[in-house]
Amino acid sequence: MPQPSLARALDLAPHPEGGWYRQTWRSPVDVTLPDGRVRPTATLIYFLLPAGESSAWHKVASDELWMAHTGAVTLELGGGGATPELGSSTVVDADHPQAHVPAGVWQRTVPGDADALVSCLVSPGFDFDDFELEP
Repeated sequence: MPQPSLARALDLAPHPEGGWYRQTWRSPVDVTLPDGRVRPTATLIYFLLPAGESSAWHKVASDELWMAHTGAVTLELGGGGATPELGSSTVVDADHPQAHVPAGVWQRTVPGDADALVSCLVSPGFDFDDFELEP
């Protein structure tokens, strides 16, 4: 798929789950987790999902906080979790500009009928060793 113009403008790269991303911040403070893994206390990315696409089902070993910038997405959660609508332009219509995905929950992201740009804050910080795509 060709790189969308917003992905070029923000210097985003393809993400393994689909869409486009770039890490924009990594805490300079590390934490050692009970299992011995060392991670930054938090990381932050831009994530762009073009209209008509969805991310692959995946899970992350840390909590995620999603923040909407443009467009709207549905965060579909496995295991009977709530399915929050996340949007910046439709907050008055009961969508929310932020949403929480607990650690270890299967999820996928589905945009509305326009490209959606969000940020995702992960704590403890994201590492691809803690990321699992659905087989």
